Amino acid sequence: MSTAEVVAHLTTAHPRDDVRIFHKECTSLAAAGFQTHLLVADGKGDAERNGVRVHDIGMSRGRLQRMLLQPWRMWRAARRLPARLFHFHDPELIPVALLLRWGGRHVIYDAHEDVPRAVLSKYWIRPWLRRTVATLFEALEDFAARRFSAVVAATPHIARRFARLNRRTVDINNYPLPSELADGVQAATAGRSVCYIGGIGLIRGALEMVSALEHVDATLLLAGAFENAGTEARLRALPGWRKVNYRGSVSRAEVRRIMAASRAGLIFFHPEPNHVDAQPNKMFEYMSAGLPVLASDFPLWRSLLEDAGAGRCADPLDPHAIAACIAALLDDPVQAQAMGERGRRAVHSVYHWAHEEKKLVQLYRDVMDEVPA
Repeated sequence: MSTAEVVAHLTTAHPRDDVRIFHKECTSLAAAGFQTHLLVADGKGDAERNGVRVHDIGMSRGRLQRMLLQPWRMWRAARRLPARLFHFHDPELIPVALLLRWGGRHVIYDAHEDVPRAVLSKYWIRPWLRRTVATLFEALEDFAARRFSAVVAATPHIARRFARLNRRTVDINNYPLPSELADGVQAATAGRSVCYIGGIGLIRGALEMVSALEHVDATLLLAGAFENAGTEARLRALPGWRKVNYRGSVSRAEVRRIMAASRAGLIFFHPEPNHVDAQPNKMFEYMSAGLPVLASDFPLWRSLLEDAGAGRCADPLDPHAIAACIAALLDDPVQAQAMGERGRRAVHSVYHWAHEEKKLVQLYRDVMDEVPA
């Protein structure tokens, strides 16, 4: 294989088995014939898997070292590769990416999130400093995006922002792989259980979901890790907790059993900047199991669920609205089952990785047909 076909993905913030980076993008590119490298910073050593060569630059100690020291380690490691195209995934690697671009390499920026808006809710940045950090970072990101070979965006919303900066902007949605789907699961048609599976935190609507149980005849099958001990104690003290069946952190097999015992899947994230325009995998996993989805009333989520006819939305900050949404679905089993089946069909016909894989491979071919600037 020629040097022109060698490509490399760079990340200092994500694990080597990250679903989007490794299992979706890198594995798809290797299968399409690219000699694919992945540079990570986890201290686990070099390896090769799924046709992808993994290079470890060494683990950092803490967020500050990761953001200040690791980019330069990544720069040294990247320069040694014979790749003509580099695809990076972390905002702190923008200076490295610019150096690679100015050195005559193709560079693709993978925008996983709308970082300037996400900064506004980062707990580790002092509140009074967040808007200044967001403004300065957006200026840097805009400057860099104009100079990269292409921008890959994880959602259409993020793609619209970058399309005004770089004509070669493509949304590569984080739609699920077949292995992420719950095919074969048959959602419950009796009982009054609903489920939430995932990280359990306040901005993910845990308080409102448990509080809603005070106002509806339903049981919540809850699985996942609490964000901290304080959140767990606060939830367990709520009157609605008596209607929670907490399963802890569970295996994939147990996830399937929980969904098979449920009438609907809940996703009532708060309207944080990084949530409103996200497309959570959990939504598509619920749909693949034939579960109607009850979700936050964000425009993107409402549009997705209404287009598929696969669920209902409610104000995620209002426990009474969430309770009414749950009750309406549980009280209409025929409609609930129809929603679930429509959602399952939508995942298999529209919302799956095969569509996005084709767009990614075509983007690479288009970019590599050009002479780097």
